[in-house]
Amino acid sequence: MDLLTLRDTYLQQRIMLCFNGPISRSLIEEIGHALRNYLNSQSAAPSAAMDVFAVYIEMTQNIRHYARARGYSEEDATATLAVARDAEDRYLVSAGNLVEETDGRPLVEAVEHLATLDAAELKRAYKQQLRRPRDEAAPTGAGLGLIDMARKSSRPLQARLQPLSCGRSLFSLTATI
Repeated sequence: MDLLTLRDTYLQQRIMLCFNGPISRSLIEEIGHALRNYLNSQSAAPSAAMDVFAVYIEMTQNIRHYARARGYSEEDATATLAVARDAEDRYLVSAGNLVEETDGRPLVEAVEHLATLDAAELKRAYKQQLRRPRDEAAPTGAGLGLIDMARKSSRPLQARLQPLSCGRSLFSLTATI
């Protein structure tokens, strides 16, 4: 492994935090503490810091819940996540995980639909989702948390589904705060 190249890539892409591996509840908490401390040390605006933290928690908990619901092994229940800054100093919160393609396609479609909504429409969608009874049998929530992330994001959420040789796909989601 060439750590210098990895370090240079992180610096070039302004990656502040990165993780790849099995994700547990305690690890979500520890990375969350590190993220919160980093944001505080960088004097991030309190509202931006709260939104970055909330989006990070939502993404990682969704990944963990999905992997457990699918009965994935520890090897398949991995997450890749990164928090970076863009050229305009906005935070990019990204997370990705293995999904069944049949679960990933509707999720990408939901993100693409949310991307067409303005702030007022997102607020309306959020309120409608709050009133809707939760379907415990649904393979993925893909509802309130996704809409909330879209509302916190200063740009439309970006989702991508990349097929892998193992028959599953990598679903990735990025929010800009």
